[in-house]
Amino acid sequence: MAADLRAYWAAEPAALIEALGSGPGGLSADAAAARRTAAAGLPASTAGGPRRLLLRQLQSPLVLILVAGASVSLVVREWVDAAIILAIVLGSVALGFLQEYRASRAVAALRSQLALRVRVVRDGREQVVPAPDVVPGDIVLLAAGNLVPGDGVVLEARDFLVVESSLTGESFPVEKRPGTVPESAPLTGRSNAVFLGTSVRSGTARVLLVRTGADTELGAIAGRLASAEPETAFARGIRQFGYLLLRVMLVMVVFVLVVNEWLGRPLLESLLFAMALAVGLSPELLPAIVSVTLSRGAREMARRGVIVARLEAIEDLGSMDVLCTDKTGTLTVGVLELEGAVGPDGQPDAGVLRLAALNARLETGIENPLDAAIVAAADRAGVDAAGITKVDEIPYDFIRKRLTIVVAGADAADAHLVITKGAFAEVLSGCTHVEQGGEARPLDAALRQQFEGVVRARGDEGCRVLALATRRIAARTRYGFADEAGMTFRGFLVFRDPPKPGAAAAIAALAAAGVRTKVITGDNRYVSAHLAREVGLDPAGMVTGNEIAAMRDEALWQRAEAADLFVEVDPQQKERIVRALQQRGHAVGYLGDGINDAPALRAADVGISVSGAVDVARESADVVLLGPDLDVLRMGVADGRHTFANTLKYIGITTSANFGNMVSMAMATPLLPFLPLAAKQILLNNFLSDVPSIFISSDRVDREQLVVPRQWRLREVRRFMLVFGLLSTVFDLATFAVLLLVFEAGEALFQTAWFVVSLLTELAVVLSLRTSVPCWRSVPSGPLLAATVLVGFLGMASPYLGGASALFGLVPLPAALAAAMALIVGAYLLATEVAKAWFFRRWSALY
Repeated sequence: MAADLRAYWAAEPAALIEALGSGPGGLSADAAAARRTAAAGLPASTAGGPRRLLLRQLQSPLVLILVAGASVSLVVREWVDAAIILAIVLGSVALGFLQEYRASRAVAALRSQLALRVRVVRDGREQVVPAPDVVPGDIVLLAAGNLVPGDGVVLEARDFLVVESSLTGESFPVEKRPGTVPESAPLTGRSNAVFLGTSVRSGTARVLLVRTGADTELGAIAGRLASAEPETAFARGIRQFGYLLLRVMLVMVVFVLVVNEWLGRPLLESLLFAMALAVGLSPELLPAIVSVTLSRGAREMARRGVIVARLEAIEDLGSMDVLCTDKTGTLTVGVLELEGAVGPDGQPDAGVLRLAALNARLETGIENPLDAAIVAAADRAGVDAAGITKVDEIPYDFIRKRLTIVVAGADAADAHLVITKGAFAEVLSGCTHVEQGGEARPLDAALRQQFEGVVRARGDEGCRVLALATRRIAARTRYGFADEAGMTFRGFLVFRDPPKPGAAAAIAALAAAGVRTKVITGDNRYVSAHLAREVGLDPAGMVTGNEIAAMRDEALWQRAEAADLFVEVDPQQKERIVRALQQRGHAVGYLGDGINDAPALRAADVGISVSGAVDVARESADVVLLGPDLDVLRMGVADGRHTFANTLKYIGITTSANFGNMVSMAMATPLLPFLPLAAKQILLNNFLSDVPSIFISSDRVDREQLVVPRQWRLREVRRFMLVFGLLSTVFDLATFAVLLLVFEAGEALFQTAWFVVSLLTELAVVLSLRTSVPCWRSVPSGPLLAATVLVGFLGMASPYLGGASALFGLVPLPAALAAAMALIVGAYLLATEVAKAWFFRRWSALY
């Protein structure tokens, strides 16, 4: 009878294997390739795909306003005005689409470097393939730290614990084992099944995949999960900024419409003017500019070895003021060396080395540098495992902090040998005897204190110490945690992992940049304190895991802020420390690469991992370092601040200039016998002034803008917009006075002169307000300067382009008037520099 793949958890594994065309040796390569071609992946990201990007441009409220204006012009047969508006719409949409599309392609290329890989059995042998390439019928091999690549059933398992919180919300791991469960079993009751997106906490398993991609349980709810992603501080700032503009826009538009109606001006002309005013106030290229700036920052960071998995994390990285990190591989060299395998008396012991080698060689759970160092030392010493066979394994977990291997052949045929290694305190707690002189003697309190002293002394020398214990036990087939008791203490394994030569300098450099480093580790207090001193941190206020367990959250808030070193902590305590620091107002980054780091990585404002991290850590991270180096991270922080500063430049410069011009037009409307600018002139002005902004992402950032963390603050953006926008309005009103009182300008001449002045002043503030220092002391990037100058020349030439000028209602300017306008622009630039110096003395820099 064929297995029912709809309720695969209730089917016999053999029937499932047959129904899926698989076997003990897995699928053939050809069969897997054919199924991969037909497979459906998870729903695409909301940001991906050219069609989706183009649709997002067309759905912009600003574009819709312009299209509405063009439609009104078409209805009343104003063909030229309609064509101009539609041309500007198409230009803005094309510009935004091209920039965002290039940015999305660049980011996708970077993210491809982080693609997960999965161990599968195909053609009868183990292979490693990209996670998206797995298909139904594949047999995958899972171990601690892996993410599950699809939905399937467990064929074989050993102490296999899986975290399903992404699906069920349950934070505690559940054990999975082979078998069948009733068809009616809910998701949480399917103890023989694993699901896409869950992670392996401990143990190993062989799993038959039944569903992949969109057909999985995760695929069925992917849309809901995507919409439920928490809003970042950066996205929240952009949203609040949009609300601010909307309020200002509504007030201005209503005011202009009411005044024009009161003055008896044509309704169509007033409506188009009001629409143009609304669009002119808004930075319509903001989504494109943000995407381009962030993606450019991501590319620059990638060149330095920092891959950004989530673009908004660039802002979070730049605003980070506390970095929490593990020590191994980050502050230390990361290549552990077994310095010695010694007996309880502290003397080298070949027996201890052999037992440790058996444990390390036969272990199949988490790959780790400790086992690698033991195996390397055993190979050098010629230790072999002849005549030894593995019976069972009790995998490592972060509660027990020990790993046990059970072997046969090391004693009598009717007995097995339990070999346990792990953290000193946890292994010693399971011992009742100690081997001395070839005999097992009771382990009393005095000996325990003596051994504790050995660990303390070696830790003070910078060495990491594990303990080793054994137990002879009657032979059987299965073993569990209860067998890690009544053991005999056999000795110590002493490892050395010296500090990285540049670790102290990197920590000092981060401190100079306003980022305080805190070490959070599961290692013992002695070696951790030694390392802290070596790299320039203060271990005096060290907090242990036992102390954290006894603390209320409020007490931890105080201790976490004061301490630099947290030792002997478990995964949940790491997360508590991160949340305690956040509670105190810090923007927290967390750097980790292990299974035990995943909760803290998710809780941190910016999770940071390394390319060699376990799957669950790398997938939990927002930023991935190609090398575990704090100096690389320091450069990433600088790049994050650089990118964030350039994003705020566009927002601050564009909104202040636009706000000033729109206030000027709104104020001038009731005072002039004509509109200060025609709708098409407003739109052309707005479009041209936005062109240089595309190149803001390439701009240089002053050193002063990189030395402290930056965060999005709407109040500062509003203050910046008001101060420099109203300064622009003052000069606009002065321009109006000169045009009317000195040159007695009519409608066409007035509109042309102010079109040119308005455009030139907007370009001038790009060069002035891009820096908090005098503009002549800070050189803009080549592309930004070139684009600004080019558009400036185009603006000055716009009245003299014949038919093109006439289309927009522009007329040539007399020489005297042109000279007067140039003086006004120069005076405005000088006044902006003076106001800028006052503003940045009184308030902190916006960027």
